[in-house]
Amino acid sequence: MFWKKKNDEAMKEDQGASPKTIEDLLLQLKKSPDFSHYQHLSDTFQCWISFFSSLVNVESIHRDILPFLYKGNIRSLSDIQEQIPIEKIERTNDLKLIQSKLMEGCLIIQEKESSPKSLIVPTVLREGRQVQQPEIETSIIGPKEAFVESLDTNISLLRKRIPIPQFTVEQSRVGKVSNTRVCLTYIKGIANEENVNTVRQRLQDLEVDHLFDASTLSLNISDNNGSPFPQFIDTERPDRTAAALFEGKIALLIDGSPNSLILPTNVVEYFLASDDYYTSWYFATAYRLLRLFAVAFSVFSSAIYVAILTYHYQLIPIDLLGSLITSRSVVTFSPMAEAIVLELMIELLREAGARLPTKVGQTIGIVGGIVIGTASVQAGFTSNVLLILVAMSALAAFTTPNYRMASAIRLLRFPIIVAAQFLGLLGVALCFAFFVSHLLKLTSLGRPFIEPIYPLRISDLRDSFIRFPFTMQSERPMFLRPNDTLRYNKERVKQKAGKREPDIDE
Repeated sequence: MFWKKKNDEAMKEDQGASPKTIEDLLLQLKKSPDFSHYQHLSDTFQCWISFFSSLVNVESIHRDILPFLYKGNIRSLSDIQEQIPIEKIERTNDLKLIQSKLMEGCLIIQEKESSPKSLIVPTVLREGRQVQQPEIETSIIGPKEAFVESLDTNISLLRKRIPIPQFTVEQSRVGKVSNTRVCLTYIKGIANEENVNTVRQRLQDLEVDHLFDASTLSLNISDNNGSPFPQFIDTERPDRTAAALFEGKIALLIDGSPNSLILPTNVVEYFLASDDYYTSWYFATAYRLLRLFAVAFSVFSSAIYVAILTYHYQLIPIDLLGSLITSRSVVTFSPMAEAIVLELMIELLREAGARLPTKVGQTIGIVGGIVIGTASVQAGFTSNVLLILVAMSALAAFTTPNYRMASAIRLLRFPIIVAAQFLGLLGVALCFAFFVSHLLKLTSLGRPFIEPIYPLRISDLRDSFIRFPFTMQSERPMFLRPNDTLRYNKERVKQKAGKREPDIDE
């Protein structure tokens, strides 16, 4: 029994039991080769210093801390706190706080090695990427800054664009093991308090062991985790995040993630690009309608091809019927198998191009598409007409600015193709009705997901499928229920426009 008890204690220690005293904590951390723990001796004061060399700024320690410990007037931790020229120095006896601060990159000073009374000095080493151009949400005109993996840098990028005291940042910790910093940001006085409280509650109720990215957080706090459609927008653009905050939305920033999470959202916003707000409303509206048409074409083109060739060949024009008969004369597969094989080929090329290095991926995508497409037609696996349709639908799917929504759209094509094989155009219509009913039930932070279509809100249509001029968008979106509904006074704008002096040509 004695040996069993000893083995259980040793096993518990090996499994990483939580330390109960400062001595247990230091003993556990000393096993790490990058942990430094030594006694500092001077003429008037002796202390113990502990830190992780891989997390702290060693240059700052030698410049801002160690020289002051040799001064003759240093006799206690209070004297050190007054002499060291570093802000936010804390004195504490809390073992959990000491442990977390050590893991964050702080330096700990103790008078005695066994005493929990410690001085926590911030010496965090800040390393990471510099602010660069967006890689996914690229824009021809507009700002060229993107979020990075540093939470402090990302908050700075937002504060630069929202220089008002009402911009509120609330920090919390998420992840039982990772203890990741998550910041809830919103503009007080504009954002709806009910939305803010809902996000707070969901973050508090979140039970995960680790959290590293905004996409993972979105999957855990979304309204419907089983839906293929994303309910929150993750973006790498600070300008888009700031614009959403000005509308009355909420943004979540995660330490270590180069994306922010915008909520709540509606389905139309996934097809809006940043360029839409930096060009004339004529061009913005035209491009939005083009994207929506591209989405419909991408989802239904292959399925309609299968349905018509299988059941509704009477709908084919006489002039086109000869070409279809000629192209399918050597094809041995059914239209459904033909379409699914080509769709899978496109997905394989896309996945291979995304996983390979950039230069190799581009080569594989171009050469592979040409070689495989030509060989499949010559071998009789597919027809020329379907090859053109699938290639165009693949291009149409890539016009969606949001990557997660584009992935969901590509996935929808397969069940619709199968339904078209068995029920023809009726199957296509039934699948469409099923997805529409699913979207009707879907919500984003409790708000209708397909607003302003249903429920119909005329005022929100001004920045949906079409983009009205900014002079006609004086109100914030209704579905957000913002505390301050007005962006600006519309009547005052008209008065100023009336007082404007005529141009020299007038």
